[in-house]
Amino acid sequence: MDNAALSRIGTIFYALVIGFFGLNHFMNGTGMAKMVPRFLPGGEFWVYITGACMIAAAIAFLINKFTRVAGLLLCLFLLLIVLTVHLPAVLNAPDEGARRLPMINLIKDTGLAAAALLVASRGK
Repeated sequence: MDNAALSRIGTIFYALVIGFFGLNHFMNGTGMAKMVPRFLPGGEFWVYITGACMIAAAIAFLINKFTRVAGLLLCLFLLLIVLTVHLPAVLNAPDEGARRLPMINLIKDTGLAAAALLVASRGK
């Protein structure tokens, strides 16, 4: 199998993961709204908007249209979440046990941001 085929298969897998996370924003919007930084009014609104953006990025990856811009914007979004949601949660956790989940989310979203850059680098 050549690199182009491997890249396409990887992009499809990644799109499915991102699409799932986007749908999850709609299925758990009220609960996720508690994680929206306090300086942004309308917490649940942002959860739904970002869910829709993740679904849009997944669709762009699946249909192989606008993959470069979708990947770059998704990377930016994920890094903003790392810096405004996960990192403060890690730094403000009262103990090591409370720090575990935010740290996992920080690492996960950093990895997903890196993968978005890879998809963008191969996109149109």
